[in-house]
Amino acid sequence: MKIGHVIVPATDLEAQLGFYNSLGLTMRFRDGDRYAALTDGETTIGLADESQQPVAGRTVISVEVDDLDTHAARLSAGEPVRGPHERRVVVADPGGNPVVLYERLP
Repeated sequence: MKIGHVIVPATDLEAQLGFYNSLGLTMRFRDGDRYAALTDGETTIGLADESQQPVAGRTVISVEVDDLDTHAARLSAGEPVRGPHERRVVVADPGGNPVVLYERLP
């Protein structure tokens, strides 16, 4: 298990890219105006428009797990959703904060 990335809502992708670049983060990739991934070499921040946010308007931590089905069942999280690169499910921590659990697709 590891923290995969933190997804931050992006209302102005260009301005937010400039801000994070000025902090020393480098862009890993960009998907038009929908999504951009930045890194410090260890942690990834994903800047996401509404269509790419797992929970609209909320900053979300994503945790990569080895066995998504086991974690989803243990947390009564429902059925995982299949994305283009992963299977994922959104759960809430005890404080009500959303957390995405995901498993990479082969």
